[in-house]
Order: sequence, then structure tokens, then C-alpha cells
Amino acid sequence: MLDYQPAPAKLLNNLNTVVLITNKELQIIYVNQAAEALFATGVKQLQGHLLTDFFVPGILQDQRLRAARRRGEDFTENEISLIFRDNRTALIDLTVTNMQNQNDRQIVFEARVVDQQKRISRENQQNAQHYAARELVRGLAHEIKNPLGGIRGAAQLLAKRLQKPDDLEFTQMIVEQSDRLRNLVDRLLGPNTLPRRQWCNVHQTLERVRSLVTVDPENSVTLIRDYDPSIPEVYIDPDMIQQALLNIVRNSVQALGQARSTNPTIVIISRVERQMTIHGKRHPLVAQLSVRDNGPGIPSEIRDTLFYPMVSTKTGGSGLGLSIAQTLIDHHSGRIDIDSSPGHTEVKMYLPIERKEPL
Repeated sequence: MLDYQPAPAKLLNNLNTVVLITNKELQIIYVNQAAEALFATGVKQLQGHLLTDFFVPGILQDQRLRAARRRGEDFTENEISLIFRDNRTALIDLTVTNMQNQNDRQIVFEARVVDQQKRISRENQQNAQHYAARELVRGLAHEIKNPLGGIRGAAQLLAKRLQKPDDLEFTQMIVEQSDRLRNLVDRLLGPNTLPRRQWCNVHQTLERVRSLVTVDPENSVTLIRDYDPSIPEVYIDPDMIQQALLNIVRNSVQALGQARSTNPTIVIISRVERQMTIHGKRHPLVAQLSVRDNGPGIPSEIRDTLFYPMVSTKTGGSGLGLSIAQTLIDHHSGRIDIDSSPGHTEVKMYLPIERKEPL
């Protein structure tokens, strides 16, 4: 019974809708790939287990579900909040249908993840806004660079005609400040090279970032590793991913230091996500790289514009770290999410895991 496979299994695996089938005792006998993504585990870990084993007690013990089990009543409920054993949450629209299969009654659970749809809509809106802001900044940056070059060149020509050392000091100041502004404009333009991809172990990149932050003598933050060793090799530019991660970890270090948090801690996490949609494309496997800290959180008034250039929560911050990180992740067809509240901020980077073709 536990190796049950519905006839249109291939069709069900290509649905974004979660489809899960149990026997009348709520023992799982079939899940599609969307269900694997919702439960964040594979089919072998789901089949044969009770559905209630994966949620905190009481979540799936309401009166309507008991009626569906005992009397075969079907029902639909909207915006049910699921709480998994590992404290993950999901908001779903649920339809429960009874189905007779030979001599056994089975229960079909169809779920549409509501917060996923909201996330995709929000992601599309933020991507459009970020693209518009980035193009605006790029246009302004190019307009600034042109006269800066003229100012610098004029100051150098003027310096050749001046005799007094005091006057030369002023022309040198013009040249230095022009160079400083030019460097700032180049940073605003962001990375302009294509990634040099190679197959690599993403944990080597994580370890390089951890080492760079740990050796800083002014860093008093505790760094903790929480890696998933099952993540396969990924096809990335390790230097770009290292720079993106380093920008995010340094942001956390600075936020913790500025807030003078007690027992400041950063956790660097790696996980595998299944059946995730990024920029409108569905990926069977995705590497999730997270940086979590116990700092003060991100103010709600800047949360929607946090990835824009020049937006920062730090005193004297340039606001370029996250903007550059997002551009680097975009180069890998990935995305960045932020979950923040007082005492908990987690920046999650998602990188599609491509299939490594045999040589």
C-alpha cells in the first residue's frame, strides 16, 4: 500500500499545488514534488509516516478533519496556518477529498501555499523596483563620471602652471576628491563582469567568509556554523558568492556592534530547498545560504527599499553592501530574502543547483 503511485504521477509532480494522499488512518502513501518542498524533506522520509507527525500537536486535529476521516465528508478551508515540528510556518488553502481505491478509502489533501503566492508577487514587484532604481543610478553615475574626468584633468593642467606650493596643495585636493567621487560612482555602478562559473563545494566559500570575519581583531561576535553536508556541488563564481556573503555577514557584525547586543551571535546556515520558483522559473533543487543574527532587526520603514543603493541602517553606512550582494546573486539567477524582527534577522540567499552533466 505504501508504494502507491497514482496514474498521472508525472502530471502531479509538475503541479505547483501540493498533493498528498493518506489512508484513513492518515498514514502518508503518496506525495508529489510540491509536497516535498512544503515539508522540506524527501518522499522516503514522508511515506509510511503519520501526517500528524510533521506538525506541532493539535494542528491537524480539528472537527472537520475528524469528520472527513470517520464519515467520509469532504471540505475546503482557506488560510490555514500550519506549524511544523521545526517551527517553520506556512499559510495554505486546503481541500480534503475522500477517494475510494479498490477496497480501501484514501484521503486526498490538496493545498495551495498562499504565502508563496504572496512572496512571488512581492518578489516580482521588488525586482521591477530594484531594476528601475538600478538603471536610474547607472544613468546618474555615468552623467557624473564625465564632468569628473574634466575637473580632474583641468586641475592637473592648472597644477603645472602654478609655482607656489600652497596653490599646488589645492589642486592636489581637487584631484584626490575627484578620484574619491569616481571610486564611489564605480561602486554605485556595481559589478559589471560576468560570473566565471565553476563546479565547487559551496561550503568552502562559506568557510572562507567565516575565516575572514573571525580574524578581524575588532570582531567580538560569535560565529556558528550550521551546514547541510548533503548539498551537491554548485555551478557558481565562488569569488562573487564570497563577496555577496561577506557583505551580508559584515552588515550583521556592524549592526550587532552598533546596537551593543548582549552575546552577539551570527549563524551561517546552508540548506537544500526543493521545487522553488525564482524569477518565474521553477527549480527542482536550490541551495539556501543564510546569515542569521540576534541583533535589533531592520526598521520596517526601510525594509522594502533595503536593497536600493544608499539605503542603510548604519551610521555613516554607504548602503551599497546589500545592493551589490543582490546584483551578484542576480548574476547567478538567484534571489535574496530577508526575515527580520527584533532579536532575529535572517538574510537568505537562494542559488539554483544545476544538474552536473557527466563528462
